[in-house]
Amino acid sequence: MKKLLLIISLNLLVQTCFGWGFYAHKLINRKAINLLPAELQMFYTSYSDVVSERAVNPDKRRNLIKNEGPRHYIDLDRYAPSKRCCLPRNWKDAVLLYSTDSLYNNGVVPWHTISVYNQLVNAFAKRNKEQILKISADIGHYISDAHVPLHSTENYDGQLTNQKGIHSFWESRLPELFGNNYNFIVGKAVYLENPSEQMWAIVQASFIAVDSVLSFEKELTIAMPDKKYEPNPKNPSKTQVTEEFSKAYHDKLNGQVERRMRASIQEVANFWYSAWVDAGQPKLDMLRSETLTPEQLEAAETEYQDWLLRTYAQEADSCMKPIFKK
Repeated sequence: MKKLLLIISLNLLVQTCFGWGFYAHKLINRKAINLLPAELQMFYTSYSDVVSERAVNPDKRRNLIKNEGPRHYIDLDRYAPSKRCCLPRNWKDAVLLYSTDSLYNNGVVPWHTISVYNQLVNAFAKRNKEQILKISADIGHYISDAHVPLHSTENYDGQLTNQKGIHSFWESRLPELFGNNYNFIVGKAVYLENPSEQMWAIVQASFIAVDSVLSFEKELTIAMPDKKYEPNPKNPSKTQVTEEFSKAYHDKLNGQVERRMRASIQEVANFWYSAWVDAGQPKLDMLRSETLTPEQLEAAETEYQDWLLRTYAQEADSCMKPIFKK
């Protein structure tokens, strides 16, 4: 019973505090499938529920696994302006320059995502269905988090500018209120010649958007002080941002949330496709006929967590090259 209550509590916590929110993470992974070439799309479509539902697993692990939290963000403003554009792309080089503790204090999402990417290449090359699905769901989460502007700044929840709560407001409430009107028809997946550089381009673009995320909300808070909050109908003892204020902020952002969600969908598909290509484009048709049992999925989760522990016990090797490359 205690274990069940713990799981329920953690699920509630991650829905309100972390990432894009459950709704957006699941949607992004599911929509990314539509961008893949035929053979890859057929494979992922066969397991779309698995890839979508498990998109939120990294958030569920944040309070259970040491160092999971920093894998979702990077506080670029904690580095000197002259250093932000040219941080070492290779983990070993970064550790030599800044130390492991310093890097984790500032967040490691671009480095960690590439480490997970290499694991996905290996899973494809081995045609390990359970690992392909598990790692695909995870990497989709990390890529999507990197697209959130507030995952690129020390002021991640407006706590430094008296804007506490803006994190979940931007990445959860706005998509849930207005996401049904977003256009998620984006281009086809493209091969990434340099996934590492692409990850850094993603976080740099997010960081550029931080100023508007914070300044527009502050302007509206000053202009609409009595129209910002209302009782939460699901929990009257708490408040939520009103739809009127949310719409004003959403309009002022001029499609920013939609653009970042669309970009997330595109990049998740790009990374999945590129990993498959780097693995030699293995045939996956026979894997589609197999049904995954709960035991197989649990075994894949355990194996992946064992890999995380092994990998980050030896930080210098965490950005190792994949075993199988084209």
